[in-house]
Amino acid sequence: METISITYTITFVVDFAPEYKFTKYKECFNAKTGRKIKQISNNGTLGYKIRGSFYSVNNLRKHLVKPVKADCPF
Repeated sequence: METISITYTITFVVDFAPEYKFTKYKECFNAKTGRKIKQISNNGTLGYKIRGSFYSVNNLRKHLVKPVKADCPF
């Protein structure tokens, strides 16, 4: 059995749902489940379903923040 690993660099985190993270290539991931979230269209508006609610890309941009790096004691 062979295993392939892929590493993504996180550039933005949703402030009200920190488990949802975005890469620099505009891909959304749920860090709790490890799944990629698809961009969907709702009545012609592009967006993502986050915690069961639809958020358009324009509204979601207001809630994107840079991730905070944790201090490592080592």
